Amino acid sequence: MVDVPGLGLPLSLVLLLAGAGLIVAEALAPGAHFIVLGVALLVAGLVGLLIPPSLAAFTPFVLAAVVLGAGAAALWAYREFDFYGGRGSGRTSDSDSLRGKTGRVTERVTESEGEVKLEDGGFNPYFRARTVDGSIEVGEEVIVVDPGGGNVVTVEAVSRFDDDIDRELARERRRRESESDADADRETETA
Repeated sequence: MVDVPGLGLPLSLVLLLAGAGLIVAEALAPGAHFIVLGVALLVAGLVGLLIPPSLAAFTPFVLAAVVLGAGAAALWAYREFDFYGGRGSGRTSDSDSLRGKTGRVTERVTESEGEVKLEDGGFNPYFRARTVDGSIEVGEEVIVVDPGGGNVVTVEAVSRFDDDIDRELARERRRRESESDADADRETETA
């Protein structure tokens, strides 16, 4: 086996321990991308433990190739399976991506202050908020109309939005309710 100078430990054991340490670091700080290198070093360390002493001269080259191969495979798997939630969610986005996001009011929102929690709002989904006019009470659903560019977003209550589709849905809902009420009245008359 090839020893690491100064440590007196076999190279494969050092790689194994370094890989395990990086995987633990990934568990403590998810998304930090320690997992790719950690898996590569861990696999290389395990392979290094299996290399017979008669091939000790080739061990560093074999382990280097294993680190590259296992690292490439781990990176592919990490990107393919996107362990941290949805395609492209790990990418950094700008404040414009907040436009149209919905959430709930956690602290009464007025024209000058308030707080909301946005769905899919990232690491810290809580944002300072304001509204254009009036106020929005705690628990009400809101939509971001202007991301602002900082950590203060302008929101409006979802209930304030009423368009042609909403009006048509409401009209259809009332029609069905009146039909079901009429059917219920006919059933009670015949009974």
